Amino acid sequence: MSVTAPSEQETATSATAERIVNDFAIQVATVNGSGSQTANLVLLRSIFQMGVPVSGKNMFPSNIAGLPTWYTIRASSKGYIARKKENDFLVAMNPETAKEDVMTLSPGAAVVYDEPLKLNELRADLVFYPVPFDKLIAPVTHDAKLRRLVRNMIYDGVLSRLLSIDMGQMEKALRKQMGKKEKAIALNMSALKAGFDYADANLPKRDPFLVQPMEGKTEGMILIEGNAAAAIGCMMAGVTFVGWYPITPSSSLCESLIDYLKKYRKDPETGKATYAVVQAEDEIAALGMVIGAGWMGARAMTSTAGPGLSLMAEFSGLGYYAEVPAVIFDVQRAGPSTGLPTRTGQQDILSAAVLSHGDTKHPMLLPCSVAECYEMAQEAFDLAERLQTPVFVMSDLDLGMNTWMSKPFEYPTKPFDRGKRLTTDTLKQIGEFARYRDVDGDGIPYRTVPGDGGPAFFTRGSGHNEKALYSERADDYTNNLDRLSRKFDTARTLVPKPDVDMAGKGGVGIIAYGTSHWALIETRDQLKNEQKLATSYFRLRGYPFSKHIFDFIDAHDRVYVVDQNRDGQMWSLLKLECDAQQVAKLRSIKHYYGLPIDGRSLTDELLKQEGR
Repeated sequence: MSVTAPSEQETATSATAERIVNDFAIQVATVNGSGSQTANLVLLRSIFQMGVPVSGKNMFPSNIAGLPTWYTIRASSKGYIARKKENDFLVAMNPETAKEDVMTLSPGAAVVYDEPLKLNELRADLVFYPVPFDKLIAPVTHDAKLRRLVRNMIYDGVLSRLLSIDMGQMEKALRKQMGKKEKAIALNMSALKAGFDYADANLPKRDPFLVQPMEGKTEGMILIEGNAAAAIGCMMAGVTFVGWYPITPSSSLCESLIDYLKKYRKDPETGKATYAVVQAEDEIAALGMVIGAGWMGARAMTSTAGPGLSLMAEFSGLGYYAEVPAVIFDVQRAGPSTGLPTRTGQQDILSAAVLSHGDTKHPMLLPCSVAECYEMAQEAFDLAERLQTPVFVMSDLDLGMNTWMSKPFEYPTKPFDRGKRLTTDTLKQIGEFARYRDVDGDGIPYRTVPGDGGPAFFTRGSGHNEKALYSERADDYTNNLDRLSRKFDTARTLVPKPDVDMAGKGGVGIIAYGTSHWALIETRDQLKNEQKLATSYFRLRGYPFSKHIFDFIDAHDRVYVVDQNRDGQMWSLLKLECDAQQVAKLRSIKHYYGLPIDGRSLTDELLKQEGR
């Protein structure tokens, strides 16, 4: 079913109001547990299938069903997929928040709302479209429970008509979402059509927003969440042990990984699993199991969020000091303590970098996209074994639990890097095995694992010398810590290299990482187009810092470091390694109210600090 041609009134409206095509944000305000997820994903995918770049962001409560939830879809012909600060089109389905949602809109925005709410009485500078949802759903099904779930599909039908979203694409997206459930598809299609027909007959177009097909922008691309992408990356990395404990927003990473492992990791002859997954009693036990598996030579991982990361501190220190590989995915959320479990942020950067007591340092990988979740998952396992240490992949809720566009992932072709595993030939070359001896000058010793036929050793979290013998001698301790520091310097050359876009020497540079990248793309365009301010951009992809970041600072007059946390945690880490002249150039931009970062807020803050 295709969208009908514009009516005479629509044509007249478009003549008097400038049309806004493929450049707006839709916010759907519903109730948690009402079944709105299907309707929202169908809406998102329909626009995507029409060739328009989109992103979908879900803001949901951290406790029981019945509380408010919001889902925001951004469509942008320019390819901007960060959150848009302003919402242009509101679907108000929740009586509890409807009035507040309407009052936050900018003049000229449009509102589809449940007719009994009478929201049109609140403001005269918005375009209101009342819809009698209960009346429209009544003929679709007589089952009260199904009515509640399918009711949301009506607003998809209404938006299809108002925004010119092809109903054929709606059906295609619905089938993608529901698979082979033909009865459910038929029921939802009835609700879709009811909404479309009502809008066609009763809601003349009075707002400027439209979706029009585009070519080349989304062709061949996929929609996927970051946690699912990371799970696929772990499987491709050859993970054989998963120890985990559920915690928002990381749970879906291991849940997805379990599904993939069940499907693809079976012995072809026996049909038995070639992996092990253990849901531990807490995060302490989860990482303890992972450290044990890594010591045995397995590729082992866990996933967690801030509170779980806090519990993992002691085992992280054991992994660092005993030099055992492990991969920890931290899907960050807002803290401190329980904080805001379903809000996003980059709030664990300092914690992860130095997690545990004593002089402890950990490498971090900093993905900005679902593609990098997939790729860095694989890099993390190689790096953990290469460095013989825990490696942290620092995702966040926005990336992990929201839907993003991506090119299809490439199948890996290079072999795994198992690091310095001692062989008979190597043993002959070095003459004697000492577990913690720096043979090559890179701080990384050779290791053996149980069952490989190599020399045995004691693994100690207490003081030890290079032969892994217990020691409290001052020189043994300082020699060991100094070697670990050299190993950290080696890591500077092994973590993912930055992406750098230079606008020239002098002027303003910006350093950002993770999901801030998508807002930075928009911010740099706004600064250039609106203020004639060209900026250089350094996207940090790994920690420890390489020399490139210090060269970048030296090349500019002022450098802004963007953090999604209150205390400028990456800014603080960077200042620890800069000289006084470099520190004087650094400025901090902080975003920490739990919502995904947006370009306009960054632009405003940077211009404020620039005195413009």
